[in-house]
Amino acid sequence: QVQLVESGGGLVQPGGSLRLSCAASRSISSLNAMGWYRQAPGKERELVATITSDGIVNYGDSVKGRFSISRDNAENTVYLQMNSLKSEDTAVYYCNAVLHFVYYWGRGTQVTVSS
Repeated sequence: QVQLVESGGGLVQPGGSLRLSCAASRSISSLNAMGWYRQAPGKERELVATITSDGIVNYGDSVKGRFSISRDNAENTVYLQMNSLKSEDTAVYYCNAVLHFVYYWGRGTQVTVSS
């Protein structure tokens, strides 16, 4: 089992920045992939960003050029740097890990972009 704990969410003004963190209970280098997804009320969960064990990254179209996923293997942590935030970025952001075709999820952290 993989336990994931998100942090860093909060309220930010449009155009602002925020960095989310996801701490894993095991070495993230042992995981096949990690990523971030988000879900707004009444909407389906959507891909934000993923990073594989080989370092390949992928971003959802709506966040390309604004968000960046990174990892710190020594700290067992994956980050999501969010810049130029828009109101439509408001959602609960969930950390995800994939291990042997099984998906694990954190409980999420709320990000609200509003003036």
